[in-house]
Amino acid sequence: MNAPVAVVLAAGKGTRMKSELPKVLFPVCGRPMIHFVLDALQRAGVARIIVVVGYRADAVRAELAGRTNVEFVDQTEQLGTGHAVQMARPALEGHTGPVFVVAGDSPLLQDASLKKLLTHNTEHPHSALLGTLLKDDPTGLGRIVRDSAGKFTAIREHKDASEEERQIREVNMSTYLFDGPELLKALDQLGNNNAQGEYYITDVPAIMLAAGLTVDALPVLAECESLSINTLDELGLVEAKMAALGYPLNA
Repeated sequence: MNAPVAVVLAAGKGTRMKSELPKVLFPVCGRPMIHFVLDALQRAGVARIIVVVGYRADAVRAELAGRTNVEFVDQTEQLGTGHAVQMARPALEGHTGPVFVVAGDSPLLQDASLKKLLTHNTEHPHSALLGTLLKDDPTGLGRIVRDSAGKFTAIREHKDASEEERQIREVNMSTYLFDGPELLKALDQLGNNNAQGEYYITDVPAIMLAAGLTVDALPVLAECESLSINTLDELGLVEAKMAALGYPLNA
């Protein structure tokens, strides 16, 4: 099997951060947060990292210029997470191994979690594996819906979930492992029939299920990976958590 490749979503501005700095370049523990994501991927054995850039792409490219095994693709229009991965399609052509898709603004991404997904996929090959976790307060997050046999059936966004579904504690944290060729096929079928007119990577598992492919969700993520950064307050919480976990401070 080919070594895993990763697509890192790093095109957004992060308007709620109230700054002209690209969101992925905000410092956490003294380093732009995207470095922690790339470190975790490389420790997990990822051979190539494809970073999707958009807003102030030049600044992101410059910051990452010294890293090895990193290449860039442009998302000149931000039309959703699925569209971002579509922009990486040419770079994924010919890759027959697994493909991680992760967010560049998740500095608490753990290489141990990525390795668990890879190990499970080696033992039980899937077209898509979602890294999930159980959260005491899942408010606002997409829920993992399963059937009576415990098999994955859907990702249900909080706003679309029924009252019963909102009681589900297993949540989607935008950490995916796809079969490379099957991902490309699904991207070709991705639509934007939604209120925002955007293409979402969260629709890919449903496309694969409809095609009869194997899709599952594994609650292997650590509790700390539930912390996301959308505001300066959340950035402070993440930095405090990273300090508590012993992340090094780099000036």
